[in-house]
Amino acid sequence: MWYEIKDDCVIINIKAIPNSSKNIIAEVLDNQIKVKIKAPAVEGAANKELVKFFSKEFKVSKSDIEFIGGITSKRKRIKLPLNEKVRELIKIKTL
Repeated sequence: MWYEIKDDCVIINIKAIPNSSKNIIAEVLDNQIKVKIKAPAVEGAANKELVKFFSKEFKVSKSDIEFIGGITSKRKRIKLPLNEKVRELIKIKTL
């Protein structure tokens, strides 16, 4: 499963694709969600862009988004509050 709900948060497994033409949640694979990010994977730029993108996409503050693992890898685990926007993603992408 590409996500795990714990209490009032969700942990999402991400495969980040840097240097893309736009920020987008591209597809759900078996155990991760592919996210294309505009920024390059240089000096944390892609991570910053990922946090900014998820903050806007799910209407949460940047400080509420936490890297659980993979900060220097393309495969990442992030934790964010479970709100209605996140529930919509889970519902849509699990169908």
